[in-house]
Amino acid sequence: MCPAWRNRSGGHGMDVPKTGDFAHIGKSVMIKGELTGSEDMYVDGNVEGTVELRNNSLTVGPNGRIKANITAKTVVIQGRVEGSVTTSDRVELKKSAVVNGDITTTRIAIEEGAAFQGKVEIQREAGKSAS
Repeated sequence: MCPAWRNRSGGHGMDVPKTGDFAHIGKSVMIKGELTGSEDMYVDGNVEGTVELRNNSLTVGPNGRIKANITAKTVVIQGRVEGSVTTSDRVELKKSAVVNGDITTTRIAIEEGAAFQGKVEIQREAGKSAS
């Protein structure tokens, strides 16, 4: 797990940023359209459209429901995502994750129990040559 994240939920399994700037979208919030930003984001609500956080992290909380193509530096999914996920660093599917869409990333971790339908494309990290 990335050191910038920790469990703050008293054992309920919700990872939220512990320091720095981040946006929190609560479970009663519904967003339709384009979601962009230059800070880490925690989504526990509903988003339909596109999510673009190219240099930042997105965490989809256990109540999060996203129907969108996602582009971010890292993505951690605990809820549901329908759409493609593209990251420059890492994707992590927690055991409660349900993902229907293609994933393009340099690193991926899938916990036992996660549901995933789609294809995964692992790209070489920039600056690394084939050995």
